[in-house]
Amino acid sequence: MVSSGQLRELGFGKGGVEVRLRQGRLHRVHRGVYAVGHARLGFRGRLWAAVLACGGRERCALSHRAAAAAWDLMPQPAGVLDLITLRSGGGTAALRVHRSRMLRPSRDVVRQPDGLPVTSVAWTLVDLAGVLEAHRLSRVCHRAQILRLLDVAAVRTLLETSPTGARALRVALAGLAANGPDVTRSELEERFLALIETFGLPRPRTNVVVHGYEVDFLWPDARLVAETDGAATHLTPRAFEQDRQRDAALLRAGFRVLRFTWRGVTERSGETAATLGALLSAPRAPNR
Repeated sequence: MVSSGQLRELGFGKGGVEVRLRQGRLHRVHRGVYAVGHARLGFRGRLWAAVLACGGRERCALSHRAAAAAWDLMPQPAGVLDLITLRSGGGTAALRVHRSRMLRPSRDVVRQPDGLPVTSVAWTLVDLAGVLEAHRLSRVCHRAQILRLLDVAAVRTLLETSPTGARALRVALAGLAANGPDVTRSELEERFLALIETFGLPRPRTNVVVHGYEVDFLWPDARLVAETDGAATHLTPRAFEQDRQRDAALLRAGFRVLRFTWRGVTERSGETAATLGALLSAPRAPNR
């Protein structure tokens, strides 16, 4: 990923850039931002492209859902990416730019190991409190706690000057301390749907009944079923046995069944997407 300013520093004028665009050696991602060699961008590449489009890492930081995804607190957003800056700046159809005079870069912006600038976890949680539903905010706080990223004191300090969403975030933190997170089986399903969107796969039907069994995800045309297996609900001996009986019944009815764990969805998302893509694109013999 490279910006037009970086290209100028390397001695490439406007004409040289245009030549490389025509040759396919550069690919425009945003105005003044180019991918080098190919146009396929992973999520990290999308984040870097957004930062460069907003003036570079000295002028902005990823925020809101984009920052949460960079911290692995939420699924990767498939649409608009949020950034924050101390300076004025306009957004685009793909980028939403926020401006805050309260932002203190030395405290509120963190450079991740590859140099990517993101808002601190505390600032990110305060931002999210203004845009997320209560149960999702609770889950993000829980995730931050699991990853040992949650600094409650830092969050409370920021809440003193940020009224938007303050009550919701205080309630989420209090509930986390008293009762644990409001996390249900739907979180894994939401992560799975986010994976589907991120990798551009056909969207399945959800929680439908197939041959008397409720399944998590169904692609009817491909006769493909996907189940997301959370340990709490699927790994007891009884549930394990029932799942296998159901899989066998669906197989007899002509449906292929895939099962994905939390790690398969969150840590091996590319592998999971490749498996789904191969099966969804493969021709199916008529069901007899």
